[in-house]
This record gives sequence, structure tokens and C-alpha cells, in this order.
Amino acid sequence: MPDSFAPASETSLPIWCVTPSTLEGPDVPDAARAFAAAAGFKGEPGKLLPVPGAGGTLAGFLFGVPANGGDAFAAGVLPGLLPEGTFHLEGNFHPLSALAFGLGTYRFDRYRTKKANGSAQLQLGQSEDAEHLARTVAAVTLVRDLVNTPANDMGPAELEEAAQALAAHHGAAFRTVEGEALIAQNFPLIHAVGRAATRAPRLLDFTWGDPSHPKVTLVGKGVCFDTGGLDIKPSSGMLLMKKDMGGAANALGLAHMVMARKLKVRLRVLIPAVENAIAGDAFRPSDILQSRKGVSVEIGNTDAEGRLVLADALALADEEAPDLMIDFATLTGAARVALGPQLPPAYTDDDALAADLARHALEQNDPLWRMPLWKPYASMLESKMADINNAGAGGFAGSITAALFLARFVEAAKSWLHLDIYAWNPSSRPGRPEGGEAQTIRALDALLAERYGA
Repeated sequence: MPDSFAPASETSLPIWCVTPSTLEGPDVPDAARAFAAAAGFKGEPGKLLPVPGAGGTLAGFLFGVPANGGDAFAAGVLPGLLPEGTFHLEGNFHPLSALAFGLGTYRFDRYRTKKANGSAQLQLGQSEDAEHLARTVAAVTLVRDLVNTPANDMGPAELEEAAQALAAHHGAAFRTVEGEALIAQNFPLIHAVGRAATRAPRLLDFTWGDPSHPKVTLVGKGVCFDTGGLDIKPSSGMLLMKKDMGGAANALGLAHMVMARKLKVRLRVLIPAVENAIAGDAFRPSDILQSRKGVSVEIGNTDAEGRLVLADALALADEEAPDLMIDFATLTGAARVALGPQLPPAYTDDDALAADLARHALEQNDPLWRMPLWKPYASMLESKMADINNAGAGGFAGSITAALFLARFVEAAKSWLHLDIYAWNPSSRPGRPEGGEAQTIRALDALLAERYGA
């Protein structure tokens, strides 16, 4: 069980979750209600009031939660407000409150000399699924840790180590194609993007589960740092580029959830892990590169490298016609302009998949928004010299044209979903601290569990 949660304890203190109306209800002890009135506490959302007990002890806490739903993760602020100890929730708390509490305990202190002190723990109620909470918090923690780690300690080799450790933990078969072997085994785009770095590019590939079960393949963009290549980014544009492997991190997080649940799938995970660096052998604007699929690609912009490495990985995944193929990528700034950092766009032609995913996203408080694979915009990717250009002309619909570029490399998969995630919280919210973030994987975990039950 994660440190966020505690086993049953007689010393656990109550946290009475109240709204301005339920503060006067029968669930709140008379003494706590009287103290709240004396202290001027009215049950405002996010406010916490310690309630004294006999002899200077604590009797518990009153915590204001939103009425009419509000933020399902409101309880995520509690770990930062409570003293060290064990607590349990009472009253009208949201069904996701325990998860929010667990996610709110996250701290990234790997590089701090002074580590964070022990935090509050939540005792789970009888109705809580402790195993589900444990694997979810573990998966989100894995994603956050990978994304938050700076590129000097999270290059292609370190990302490989993390993926290999996860595969080994679940008994998955793991292989890597590295360096010049990428050329020999026909992954030319992955090699081209990563060849200028001192750290060799590679393709990470692991499989798990019964081969007779439905094939589910996850593909994650693993650009461990993106300078923009010869179309170099300004310094401000590089500040968050350690998170450009956020797609890979989220693919690994979801893979952990799938394998921990022991879903009836044959899971495959593919991660092209590279650094888009600058050197004498960097790929150039106007270069024409071959892809694994045989589609020639003119380079309109070396900063549109993520779709290149994904193209080879998607082509490989597509060769075995999976039942469901999902790719995660921190792909475009255009997605942030359209929907902001909290709402990743989702692209698919599978209406049933889109509807199911939207339902689970709402239930799990793991938002996303379906965007159109608008085929007429494919003309923006036309090249006069090659089969396709990697950068859309005109500057319009950047997230859509990126998705259409990827779609060129998917033909045989029965269903395909592309997620243009941000993988980062620009500022802290309850249960979602500033920094690296898991996006869409809780909704997908629920969807996969519904379709391919344990």
C-alpha cells in the first residue's frame, strides 16, 4: 500500500467533510459544530479547521468541500494542510476523494538535501478499492517522477532503464534496438532525429500477456530533450523540454495499470527514445527521409521531430494489426492554444471508442476533448518533393495536421487513438501539484478494464 494510505487504526482522527448547509447536519458532532461557530468557520470549500478535544488533544478536523459537485479532487489539498498522523473521511465526501488525497501527497525531492517530512496518511473505508488506489497512485507517481527528472538524468538510456525495470517487475519480454541497429532494422526516422546527440537513439519494445488475447498497443513519444534541432527553439522554449518524453512516461504509467490489473490483453509498448540535439550530423530542413512504412518525408521543420519518431513506431505497431492502438505525445503547442494545459485533445475515427472514453474521462475526473481528424487539412502536409511534409503549411490547425501526419502511418489497426497531451501542471491544483503530470491514463485504465476485464 502506498505511503498515502494507512491500514485500519483505532487512533485515526476524523475529517468531517462539510458544506455550509451540511455543517448544521446530524453528521457533525455538537461540540465540533459549536467550535466552528465560535471560530467563524462556515464550511467554505478548501478551508480546514482543527477541532480541539479533551486535555488539549485533537478531536478531528472540519473540512469544507464544494457543494453541487465542484472539484472532485478537492480533498487533494489535505496532505499539505494536515499534521503528520492517520485520518479518515466522514460526511459527504466525493467518491474520488481518497484518490485525490493519495495524489496530493506527491513530492519530488530527489535533488533536495533536506527531504520532505512524513506526511499525513488516510485510512480507507470499507467501500474503498485499496488495490485500485494503490496501482493508480503508483502509476501517476511513476509518470510524474519520470517527467520531473531533468534531462541530464533522464536521457534515452535512463528512460530505457525505467521501462526495462517496469517490464521486469511484471514479467514482460523486453528488447531494445539502439544506434546504428535502427538503420539495419528499418527505423530510419528514429535514427535521423536522434543521431546528432551524444546519447544514442533507441526503440524500446516490450510485450506482456497471453498472445491469444486482444492486442492493445501503447506508443509513447520519448524525446528526452528537444532543442528544436537546427530550427532551434529560443531559450524560453527549451525550459520545459525535459518533459518532451511525457508521452513515453504516460504510456509506461498506463502499462503498469494494465499489467497490475492483469487485464485479458496482449499488451505491447513501443517507445522511440531520442534526444533532438544539434551537431554536424543533425538532420536538416529540406532533407527528405525515408520512413519504415516506405513513405518519404520532407523536413519542413526540425522542431516537428516527435511525429517523425512516432511514425516509425506506429508503422511497426500497425504491422500486427492491433485491436486497439493508442499513442501519447507532447506533440504540439497548437493543442495548448486550442484547449489549454488541462484538456488534452483526443483524435480517433472510432465513434464508439470516443464515446466510451469521454464517459470514463468524466467519471474519473481525467479530462480530454475529442478533436476532428479533418481530412481536407491533409492538403497542408503536401510536399512538392516527397510523399508528405512533416510540418503543415500556413500555420493553421497545427494539432489536427500533426494527427493527420500520424494517421498516414496507421492502416491495419482496428482502432487508433492519438492523444496530444501536455504532461505538465503549470500551477498547483488540489491533487495535482505543479510539475509533471499523468493525463488521460486513468480514463483509459477504466475503459480498458471495462472492455478487457481482469
